[in-house]
Parts: sequence; structure tokens; C-alpha cells
Amino acid sequence: MKKLVSLKNVSWQRGNRTILDSINWEISSGEQWTVLGLNGSGKTSLLNIVCGYQYPTKGEVVVLGERFGETNIPELRKKIGIVSHSLSRFDDVLKNESVEEIVLSGKFASIGLYEQVSHEDLDQADAFMEQFRIGYLKGSAYQSLSQGEKMRVLIARAFMANPEILILDEPCSGLDIRAREELLNAVQETIIEKKLHLIYVTHHIEEIIPTISHVLVLENGRVIAAGAKEDVLTDDVLSEAFSIPVRVHWEDERPWLTVKRKQYQ
Repeated sequence: MKKLVSLKNVSWQRGNRTILDSINWEISSGEQWTVLGLNGSGKTSLLNIVCGYQYPTKGEVVVLGERFGETNIPELRKKIGIVSHSLSRFDDVLKNESVEEIVLSGKFASIGLYEQVSHEDLDQADAFMEQFRIGYLKGSAYQSLSQGEKMRVLIARAFMANPEILILDEPCSGLDIRAREELLNAVQETIIEKKLHLIYVTHHIEEIIPTISHVLVLENGRVIAAGAKEDVLTDDVLSEAFSIPVRVHWEDERPWLTVKRKQYQ
């Protein structure tokens, strides 16, 4: 089976602090992954290594068959769609751009639209805007959008590049329950339709949609469990990851979490 991502004994240090410690992780063709862990567990640092924004202090990284240190990282990034709140640093650049311009710019992996677009490009952008329920925002300036609307625009933008891997870094952060469920449903439908490989990063297990097949759990920069979601999402593993006694139950093919109050008090 084709390996899309392979990390072997990957560590990353910032000064004297170890952020990631001896990470071993493989993603094979057909798998959809969630990276789960508390804030500060190393989730975003792990993504930055996969995308080539950070190089590991030690270890081997191979993404889409390209070995880091022997490949053109900017070209590799064109095959990876990433949506992260770190993109908020471009808000000043994007604030006066229209929604459709931002979605279209995804095809060219640019911040802002500077290329000629075809009728086919316009039709594809319209289709993604409808799929993510933002068609009504056509013509609107980015700065006028709500947090949930901005996130749906950026996800539609990521799909325009037809990436081989799509990374969503805490896309539901700041969303109310209705906006969250609308976004998760749209992601589920589009991942299935486009047959993309998803890496979904969160600290909320209820965001793990049915199409997710595997989960990696991080705690303090170390992998404490990785594998099929049914094997990983257990009371014991998550109680360790969250440092609080919890119980996992399943409903509508999604996991949900409750705190074991008697043991916690």
C-alpha cells in the first residue's frame, strides 16, 4: 500500500525544549487521520514538519514520496492543502478581496488572485462555494464575514488546488454548534466525493467525523497511541491524553466524551 506520509524517529527542539520527541507515524493510501491532543501537545508543530515549514532536529520525513533534504519543498507544498488559524496573519492582505477571488486563488497557491482564470475555474469555484454553503457570500469582502464563514471560504480555497492531502488545523475553533455541524457535514461530503486524504487536527473528539479511519494521540510531544480509531479512542488512552478520567461513547458513528465526575472530584 502506498505511503503518503512517513515520519521515522522525528524530534524537534526549540532551544533547550523538546517539542516533538521520537515521532513515528505512517499514513497509507485510503486512510483518513485525526491528530488529537490538548493545546501545547505538539499538534501544530507536527503539521509544520509534514508541510515543510519546520525541519526536524533529527529523524527522517518522507511526504508523497519526497524525502526532505532531497526535494523541492515549495513544489511539494502545492500538493498539500492546509487550512489553519495561522493564516489569520494574512487578514490585512485579504480583507478587501471578494470571497470568490479568495476561493479562486487556491488554485495558484497564492495569497490574493494575480492569475488569469478560466471559465472552468469560475465554475469549479462556484461549485465549491455551493458545497460549503457560501454561495450567498459571492461578491462580499472577506473582512465582512463571520469566523465560521471565513473558515468555510478558506476550506473551499484549499479544495481548489485539488490537493493530494488536505490538512485542517482546528477548523471548528470559535464556531457555535450549528456552524460546527454544517462545516463538518460539508467536509465529510467533499472528502468522500473528491477521494482526498484528510489530516484533521483537534482537541475535541466529537469532531471526528465518520470518514476518519485512524487517530494519532499526542501528549507532551510524544505519541501515546496511533492506529484504527476504534482501537485508539478508549477510556484509558484519552484519560491519559487529557489528564482527566473520561468515558468514550459512540453515537451516529462519532465518538463523544464525558468526564467521570466521581473519579475527578
